[in-house]
Amino acid sequence: MRKASRLFEIIQILRLARKPVTAAEIAEALEVTPRSIYRDIAALQAIRVPIEGERGIGYILRPGFDLPPLMFSIEETEAIVLALALLARTGDEELKAAARRVNQKITGAVPEPLRRAFQSQALHAWGSIAPPPPAIDLAMVRRAIRDEQKLALDYRDELGRATERTVRPLALIYYSEHAMMVAWCELRHDIRNFRADRVEHCEPVDDFFHDEGNRLRQMWIAGWKTNAARPLEAEDA
Repeated sequence: MRKASRLFEIIQILRLARKPVTAAEIAEALEVTPRSIYRDIAALQAIRVPIEGERGIGYILRPGFDLPPLMFSIEETEAIVLALALLARTGDEELKAAARRVNQKITGAVPEPLRRAFQSQALHAWGSIAPPPPAIDLAMVRRAIRDEQKLALDYRDELGRATERTVRPLALIYYSEHAMMVAWCELRHDIRNFRADRVEHCEPVDDFFHDEGNRLRQMWIAGWKTNAARPLEAEDA
């Protein structure tokens, strides 16, 4: 987690807390060391975020400090509730955990009656839940897409043929049954689709494709009309 994101998360944890929170508890929630939290707390205090407390006792956020309000209509709130419910049906464990945190943050930030809309459990997403793919971390794929970092794959297609690929990941498509990675394949010199549950091994490569991602995505999108008769999730060997 980048430091800027971690500072925001610390503020959110303290905002929602009903009692002092120790550095160890914050560190466990954010998967960092308590030493990092001590430094982060000091950095927040240095920019006048009113955090009080000390090591071994815990920290609180003094009343009166708040982030900018979230101004959603009822319909916008319901859209968010349903979108978060749909995320919970993917096989992406990190996104599912993030969806739960988003729900908690918005619930803690919005006024009534919007809080009731989040807590009412009146909207549900139904259907099968995609299992996590066994040999590829979808969170790693999303990071590689953001960082424009290449991935090395051991892949077995629908006919059972095994290949080794180096790919430039461009997008993730979440179906109800599985996830699909769209990538530029350096073996085929073209854009290919890879079902996550058919990846047998995946790891980042110490090589990047900086400033190419958007161009390749536009190429992929431009092919939608050309391949209109072809199913979106068709695989390429």
